[in-house]
Parts: sequence; structure tokens; C-alpha cells
Amino acid sequence: MATGPGHSLGELIGSGNRSFSFEFFPPKDEAGEEQLWAAIQALEPYRPTFVSVTYGAGGSTRDKTVAITGRIARETSLTPMAHLTCVGHTRAELEGILDSYVAEGVNHVMALRGDPQEGPRAAWVSTDGGLNHAVDLVELARSRGDFRVGVAAFPEGHPSAASLDADADVLVAKARAGAEFAVTQMFFRATDYFALVDRVRDRGVDIPILPGIMPILNLAAIRRQGELIGTSVPEDVVARIAGAGDAPGAIRSAGIAVAAELCEELLAGGAPGLHFYTLNRSKATLEIFEALRITV
Repeated sequence: MATGPGHSLGELIGSGNRSFSFEFFPPKDEAGEEQLWAAIQALEPYRPTFVSVTYGAGGSTRDKTVAITGRIARETSLTPMAHLTCVGHTRAELEGILDSYVAEGVNHVMALRGDPQEGPRAAWVSTDGGLNHAVDLVELARSRGDFRVGVAAFPEGHPSAASLDADADVLVAKARAGAEFAVTQMFFRATDYFALVDRVRDRGVDIPILPGIMPILNLAAIRRQGELIGTSVPEDVVARIAGAGDAPGAIRSAGIAVAAELCEELLAGGAPGLHFYTLNRSKATLEIFEALRITV
């Protein structure tokens, strides 16, 4: 299902065939590099619609992101989508990075405003000569090369959004600027996802919105991350996972089961597919696939 520069991921995702995609991040050392490529090799047989590679705060992993997406484009059958953020870059620097992606054979970009280096709840700091909004980055990418552009969506609203309606207005603006599809932040209630889709559809925009899936394998870690990005972990989910017992792997098994049930509910309700935050490991995603009876 991989696609070249002339094909639209938005059309593939919205085609009625279930889309599966995976997200990775640039590793910090050689051991992490080996782990990343082992995960890519384990997941490649599932023929994902695309795989995305994240971009560190302030562009801290820029070169690695470019190199990894280029290697995926050259050495695998996968379609890589490189993340790009506005943080700490001038417009000219962003143009240069986009040109680097073209040179590496990467034609799909996830355009994000990005979080300040102090974290997602820190105040936004403008860069002289830079961009301040994801919609501006969407327009820049669409105007430079043959880029197909994805964007972020927030079922519970971006932490800085004034309201859920204002947040939906931002996503609609990104779609009208040329974004072909959106991927949501992690969430744990299907109702939050479907409410977001309804808000966007009510505004006359039919952009496909992929739900982002992060299985809870460590309850404390997920709650900390959720507080940072504005994602709540429902109390019934907390109780179910916390009550799984002390046996080795019990919490992990409960987290996988909760994630698989969420995936089933999303697909049954009409979600166009699933996007998995892999943390550069394949095991949890493959366990969810097994629960969903998804095979190679």
C-alpha cells in the first residue's frame, strides 16, 4: 500500500480500505538504532499506508530525521512521512529542510507548529523570520516541491486552544490550506475522537482523521504524558489497569486489551484506520494486531 510522490495519502486513507500506520522517533545511540530498524522490519510485512518519523524539540533531531526517512525511502517498501516543526527555525531554514527531504526521496511531510523546548504547556516563543502556526507550514510545504502534507488533530483540544470549537477551526484551516489528512494525539475515549470528527464535518470539511493509538504499558508514565499534552486517562481505564494485579506482565496485558477494544470501537464507528505510536518497538503493536485478528 506504499505510495509515491504522485499519490495522495489522503485519498488512500479515505478510500474505504483500513489504513494502518506507524510512528517512530530518531534514536539517540547505536543500540537505539538497531532497535528502530528491528521494529521497522517486524512491521513492514503489514504494508502500512505510511510510517512517520518525529522531529525533536527545536529541531534537535533534524539531521537524524532526514537521514532515517531517506533510508526508509531507499531501503524499504514503506512510504516515509517526515515530521517538521516551526520551532526555532526561520522560513529559509524550513525551506532548506524541505529541500533536503526532496533530495532524500521523501515527499510526505507532517506539518506541525511543534512544542516549545520547555514542553507543550510552555508559552510559544516566536523565531525571528520564522513561522508561528502549523497552517503557515502547510502552505510553505505545499508551495515547495511535490509535498503531500499531514497535520495533527486533538480530540480533547490542543492545550493552548481556547475551546474545542476553536481547536476544530484550526484543523479546518489547515485542511483548507492543503493538508490531506490528520493524525490525532493519543486519547482513550472513542467518544472524544468521534466528537472531533463531527465538529470538523459540521464545518464542511471531509479531511480523513486517523486516530492515534498509544497502548498503556506503564500507567504512571502515560498519566504524566497525558497531563503534559492535555489527554486525560479515564478513571474506569485507570481502575481496570491498576486492578490487573501484580503478576509479571499483568498491567501490560490489561493495557493491550484496553487498546485493542478502543481500536475495535473506532473501526466499527467508521474511523478510516489506526496510527500507532510505537516508541520504536513492534511488540505492543503486534499484540494489538493479534487481538484484532489483523494478519500479514
